[in-house]
Amino acid sequence: MSRVLVVDDEPQLLRALGIHLRARGWEVLTAGDGTEALAVADGTHLDVVVLDLGLPDVDGVDLIGRLRRRSSVPVLVLSGRTDSADKVDALDAGADDYVTKPFGMDELLARLRALVRRVTSPEEPGTVCFGAVEVDLPAKRVSVEGGEVRLTPTEWHLLEVLLANPGRLMSQQQLLTEVWGPGYENAQGNLRLYMAQLRRKLEPDPARPVHFRNEPGMGYRFEP
Repeated sequence: MSRVLVVDDEPQLLRALGIHLRARGWEVLTAGDGTEALAVADGTHLDVVVLDLGLPDVDGVDLIGRLRRRSSVPVLVLSGRTDSADKVDALDAGADDYVTKPFGMDELLARLRALVRRVTSPEEPGTVCFGAVEVDLPAKRVSVEGGEVRLTPTEWHLLEVLLANPGRLMSQQQLLTEVWGPGYENAQGNLRLYMAQLRRKLEPDPARPVHFRNEPGMGYRFEP
């Protein structure tokens, strides 16, 4: 049974989420503010955290940073803040995904399952397949329908980072830092260019990507 900590200052939402999650086999812990959340996180093994940014005692983005310094537990932000800057700040602080209120319970559950799977069942480097694409990570070889596709070193590095985080929303700053290194956090033009090249080489229809999805103003998500 997976254990989830839900952090929100709305008692009705905590109660509703607790009922839905327990009915689907989750063990649910709750916290009404950041201080209580940190106390629970310090004393309990957690599989995932669902966190609202608007807490009464601490900024939610700051709380993500504190949680991240303590452990690598996945954090899904569930917030009424829809501004892209808030979303990017949360992702850069260490959040793994972001869902805005109001939300669908089925979507929330699917996102939670994906986060738990990624942590509890890490795949050893090997072959990753999606659509007609086969990526041999140890050999650094990519093929589409049996034909080899040549990638530049930067395209390959970007692809590796995305494949290592399936289903996870990666902010532009995260990708730029991972692939290009410090000092390139604002080089969004580089990222757009290389994402377009990856899509052209690996997507069945680059104009309508299904595997390398853009979340406008936020970042990119690899969908197997």
